[in-house]
Amino acid sequence: MFLGWILGALALGALLIIVLAFGWLMLKRPLELLDWGTRRALGRAGLEKCVVPSPVGPQTVFVGGTGPLLVFLHGAGHQAGTWLQSVRALGTDYTLIIPDLAGHGESAPVTGPIQASDIVGGLEAVIASQAQGRPVTLIGNSLGGWMAMVLATRHPEWVERIVAVNGGPLAGTDASVRMLPATREEARETMARLRDASSPAIPNHVLDDLVRRSRSGPFARFVATTPTMGAWALTEAQLATIQVPVRLIWGVSDGLMPLAYAERMRAALPDVELFPLERCGHVPQQEAPERFLAALRQALG
Repeated sequence: MFLGWILGALALGALLIIVLAFGWLMLKRPLELLDWGTRRALGRAGLEKCVVPSPVGPQTVFVGGTGPLLVFLHGAGHQAGTWLQSVRALGTDYTLIIPDLAGHGESAPVTGPIQASDIVGGLEAVIASQAQGRPVTLIGNSLGGWMAMVLATRHPEWVERIVAVNGGPLAGTDASVRMLPATREEARETMARLRDASSPAIPNHVLDDLVRRSRSGPFARFVATTPTMGAWALTEAQLATIQVPVRLIWGVSDGLMPLAYAERMRAALPDVELFPLERCGHVPQQEAPERFLAALRQALG
């Protein structure tokens, strides 16, 4: 009986430690907790986590489903779990390939600057390994939209369709948006520029975690390579060579890449259609997931 009491007390103590640790993460590392939760949910949604060798090191990719191939590419500073809502809606109709871009999530390189060439090299290895010669539809948000169009110019035989979501390869984003905030108030201002005014306010502890990440996280490591990024930008003339259908899903409230940016691409691309999303900003799949999915189904045709 005494032994049972001791074991029960130990179990209760372990549970208390877990609860306290979880509470600390909720307050101090909410973005890490969100990443962890969405990545675990990808597995519960039927996707298998794989590791693909590449010239820049091992690349982590989530794969699952049956049907035509959709490759989802997240934005800078994000990871594969950002597409969770889309996975739940589309996993029964398509084969989904969702990588962590190089330097993000669990993909190499794990330290140091992240070059655009690292991301391209990692994606080329992932698609060659997982698509195995089948044509793919590339769906990219922000940086992912940029990389989708770079891949289409480098490997036109790989790509069947592109869906760019508030992202593209042209120079000319709004430099006044502070993407590496140093204080809570700067983070609040940044998120106000990236989201619609009607979206729920972001709690202070999440803004504080955003500031922490801005010091050394994947976005900061990518921004550190800004002087070399110009070599990977495309011009309007290069966009005109992309012959596959391109569909632009655009959160109209985006202050970093406003609708005028999408209009520049629409004027250059040969086969293009624009789906504007009102009351939505830079990351529609998270800010307005249901409306984004409705637009995505239209874009997939």
